[in-house]
Amino acid sequence: MANPKRKQSKRRSANRRAANAFKAPQVAKDPTDGGAFRPHRVNPKTGMYRGRQVLDVTV
Repeated sequence: MANPKRKQSKRRSANRRAANAFKAPQVAKDPTDGGAFRPHRVNPKTGMYRGRQVLDVTV
């Protein structure tokens, strides 16, 4: 079996683990009601996308 030639540094290990860390999702502000929603997606509260009504949402 193959063995590593050198010991892997703590810094390299930490960088690898940091790349897999969870990140908070980005949110955009709705200009009509001021609510937060994911960018480039339909606002689930209002059903609006880029200023157009695309979903029929019953309130």
